[in-house]
Amino acid sequence: MKYLFFDIECSVVSKNAAKICAFGYCLTDEQFHILEKEDILINPQGSFHLTDRKGTQGLVLPYKYADFKKYPTFVEKADKIYGLLQDSDTLVIGHATMNDVKYLNLESKRFALPSFSFAFADTQFLYMNRIGEFSRQFGLGAIAEELGVEFVAHRAVDDAYATMKTAEAMCKAEGGATLPQLIEKYEITLGRIENYEIEQTTSTAYVAYKKEQERKKEEREKRKVEFHNFADKAKRKRAKEGLLKGKTICFSHPVEQETERAKRLLLAAFGEGAYLTYRAEECDVYVCLEGESGPRLKSAQNRARILTTEEFSAYLGIED
Repeated sequence: MKYLFFDIECSVVSKNAAKICAFGYCLTDEQFHILEKEDILINPQGSFHLTDRKGTQGLVLPYKYADFKKYPTFVEKADKIYGLLQDSDTLVIGHATMNDVKYLNLESKRFALPSFSFAFADTQFLYMNRIGEFSRQFGLGAIAEELGVEFVAHRAVDDAYATMKTAEAMCKAEGGATLPQLIEKYEITLGRIENYEIEQTTSTAYVAYKKEQERKKEEREKRKVEFHNFADKAKRKRAKEGLLKGKTICFSHPVEQETERAKRLLLAAFGEGAYLTYRAEECDVYVCLEGESGPRLKSAQNRARILTTEEFSAYLGIED
């Protein structure tokens, strides 16, 4: 079996378009000996307009953009790319591969070409399974740095090479296992593209993680509803006078999740004449846990007094 590590760069990416300007690949045998390595540069037939994930900061590719007009088009290079990806004796691998597969799908549709048809692995997903961390993604640069791999970011062939070196490092760390053995060990199901439909890579551990996240989400929602229902009833006994007369309080979401504590604080606040709001930007007093951060807290800081639950309890003269 051969391994095909690949990476794609585009001149522009949007929801419905991804104009490919570079297809870099590194073809190896199972011992990671390089058989072929190439940066296929492509005329994207359009201008370059690149942004980061937030859609603001410009992304600069390490190429001379003016040169791309002289390169072949995607259609002219299609046979080569289809042949590399669809070879039955080759395992296709990328980093965050889903993105690149989406780009290929959009380009095949753009030029009315047949759908790509191949299975693919993902070094990022393999890394996440190895360390048991699915709450965030890991960039190629971060993983490569950890594993001592140097490369030029966003040059497609260098990204492909770095992807290969990270895969090789993971295999060595597992006693010289092959990539298929690692994929089997972590019970990973390969992603697939066929008939213009794409299936993401998944694994037993990832499915379990998603189920646990859904359980936690349902539990948070249950606690939220419980607190809100309690507040609707308790506000009917709000005092007309007190330390918080005319003041509106708001609890952070983590405080609301500590339901019994939140109930005690709310009853005490109502006993001092406070009103309750769920909109942080409208409150006079924002109650949160020690060390909290985030946009909701920042929104409250524009006008409110920020107190921890301990500080709020002391202000009201009750035990936390």
